[in-house]
Amino acid sequence: MVVISKTKLAAFGQNHADAVEAINEWYEKTKQADWGSLKDIKGTFNSVDYVGNDRYVFNIKGNKYRLVAMIFFDIRTLYIRFIDTHARYNKIDCKTI
Repeated sequence: MVVISKTKLAAFGQNHADAVEAINEWYEKTKQADWGSLKDIKGTFNSVDYVGNDRYVFNIKGNKYRLVAMIFFDIRTLYIRFIDTHARYNKIDCKTI
């Protein structure tokens, strides 16, 4: 998959050093993936959830952090829309972010 934008991950990691290893692992697995459906994603990350409007929520570092991505399978592209703590995730509408 093509991951856009890795800079969001790097910026988040600067403020949350404990998440860097988990973020890098997520990024590498995602970059190597060739997903065509939610079932394919679950083969890589079994805790992913589809929340509508092409948005998928990933648990990072044992659910301490959440990452919301917009995925377009037909062009193999994933857009990072949000990454932050679980508490901040609870305050957003992940279907529209």
